[in-house]
Amino acid sequence: MTSETVAESGSVDPQVPPPGLHDNVRYHAPAVILGEWAPAIPQTEPDSNPPLNLTGRPPARTVHELAHLLRTIAAPPAVMEATAAWLSGERRAAPATIRGYVRDASWWIAYATSRGLDLTNSDPIEADLYAAALRSAGHSDATRARRISAASSWYTYLVRAGRAAANPFGAGMERPRLPDVSATRGMSGDELERTLAYARERESARTFAILAVMVATACRDGSIIAAPLDALGHDRGHRVIDLPTKGGKTKRLILPPLAAEAAARYLTERGSAPGRLFITSTGRPIDQPYLYRLVKRVTRAAGVAEVSPHGIRHSVLTLLLDKGYPLHVVQDLAGHADPRTTRRYDRARESLDRSPAYELGQLLAAGVERHAGRWS
Repeated sequence: MTSETVAESGSVDPQVPPPGLHDNVRYHAPAVILGEWAPAIPQTEPDSNPPLNLTGRPPARTVHELAHLLRTIAAPPAVMEATAAWLSGERRAAPATIRGYVRDASWWIAYATSRGLDLTNSDPIEADLYAAALRSAGHSDATRARRISAASSWYTYLVRAGRAAANPFGAGMERPRLPDVSATRGMSGDELERTLAYARERESARTFAILAVMVATACRDGSIIAAPLDALGHDRGHRVIDLPTKGGKTKRLILPPLAAEAAARYLTERGSAPGRLFITSTGRPIDQPYLYRLVKRVTRAAGVAEVSPHGIRHSVLTLLLDKGYPLHVVQDLAGHADPRTTRRYDRARESLDRSPAYELGQLLAAGVERHAGRWS
């Protein structure tokens, strides 16, 4: 559907991307959607203070839907333009990161609209009331902090671009404090081993490979989902995998024998068709709901209380810390933050050799063998 067709028909499907927009389009995608596609959407008058439920489906989940939302509330073209530029920034280079900012920022936009506020000149009192409304809706500290941070980031850019008078979420706002201890449910080392042993004996090669790579790399769910087929390779004698990470970057990680063998076995079934590394039996790339269902189903079947994909990551990092690995080594594996400046000089040369992956692989492989035969 071309922009001319949209303009002539007077309607548009917010789920249908403009022509030529693909998943690998990053920096210019928001500008294309908000700058060219969105203006074709007919403007409608916003409802008069409609009630807003701050839980459930976000007002916008994609850039397309955010464009639709802004046009529906008759946002000024200058705000649309600035929002496109904001979403195209370096911190929002990865498609998954863009979607996260869109979801979180859309809650404030919908809330402000429901209260009849001027988005370009909102009072800090309204920002505080929004924070209180999020708390009343029962959201966790982490969720509230994330939504407020997204709104603040949006306003910071609007102010810088001269499209808003001030940031109502700026300096002086009392924000939720994140807990010092993660609330994510993890597994013990024995439970990790039991889960892998069950998957190897009773699940498909794809399922075992997914879980083995997740455990061996402590990766985020988005990384395992977005990994391309050519992510697997070798580097100086190491079996490695290049996983997409936050900010549109790629991180090279060791695959110990347990995970490398699982991946090789899966590839014999998958074939060499280009695309994502992990695909379903019908050839479609796996997605987040698929991964969540898989992890919960397998952990439950293995006799372990259900955990999420992030629970696996949490479990691996905790296990490594319990085994005495220095905090900065585990932090580097997890990609939580940049290593110390002094480590930048030797990371490229020694990071693979100093990886805890081999000992972790040996530890888990021994446990898998110990549980072998349990489900025969």
